[in-house]
Amino acid sequence: MKEFCARHGVPTAEYKVFDDAIRAKAYLGDREPPFVIKADGLAAGKGVIIAETRREADAAIDEILFLRKFGTAGQRIVIEDFLPGEEASFFALCDGETAIAFGAAQDHKRAYDGDKGPNTGGMGAYSPAPIFTDAVREQTMEQIILPTLRGMKAEGNPFVGVLFAGLMITPAGPKLIEFNVRFGDPECQTLMRRLKSDLAPVLLLAAQGELAGAPKVVWDDQPAVTVVYAAQGYPDEPLKGSVIRGVAQANDMQDVVVFHAGTRTDSDGLLRADGGRVLNVTATGPTLRDAVNSAYEGVRRIDWPGGFCRSDIAWRALS
Repeated sequence: MKEFCARHGVPTAEYKVFDDAIRAKAYLGDREPPFVIKADGLAAGKGVIIAETRREADAAIDEILFLRKFGTAGQRIVIEDFLPGEEASFFALCDGETAIAFGAAQDHKRAYDGDKGPNTGGMGAYSPAPIFTDAVREQTMEQIILPTLRGMKAEGNPFVGVLFAGLMITPAGPKLIEFNVRFGDPECQTLMRRLKSDLAPVLLLAAQGELAGAPKVVWDDQPAVTVVYAAQGYPDEPLKGSVIRGVAQANDMQDVVVFHAGTRTDSDGLLRADGGRVLNVTATGPTLRDAVNSAYEGVRRIDWPGGFCRSDIAWRALS
């Protein structure tokens, strides 16, 4: 992806790729932290380490390359320049020729309050995100999405589907952190709570190469929030099997929907945790504060001693 960005002028952080720990550590040299260390492979959204010190960076390099923390995904590492700003997730629908903006949200990657702890697949999200203004949306389309679509076609790989751009909104504008070719989790749950129009015809037109004639996607102005309820031990070794009660009571709330992500029902009819990120408690409201309050009231109605969640989802916008 980084090489593709260089070929097509897509703004992203400067980087180097290494498969040798000694060379990787030497590259850090006199550079100032923080350092961004990434496994060059699929790691379930957990393969990024933000090292605040040189010691942490050296340890991250050893964990990935020597100890194989991420298995085969860590056969190589990418070391990137740290980008200042706020992260945002932006989604575009593509048919190989045309791309239309779909929506944006702000995710919370770190496991614990205050953006502390290890990276996860996402501990919560909210939409709309104040950081993602109309001007940022236009910049993202013109500088990142459309050049990518044109570049994919020019290289013989026209892209059809959902293009998810993980962005850093820097003082110099949006820069690409990563691409995924799917809806995000938990961004998707959040966006779907705000979507008023029918998504199926738009996706069908994208698949048929006729996205230019798609009906306009219509959004509810009300904010939406998702709080991820994860199993104790996540993201390292989540504890499975604990009993969950109270989901129905949370769903009885107006404007609250609980999405199941990692649950199963046992032979006695009990709902049990069966994954890392287990439940997604989503809520909408007249204001972001209202949506946040409703989501956390939904969390409180769920009786699950084996779970945990962040208590500060949407803190950036609310502060």
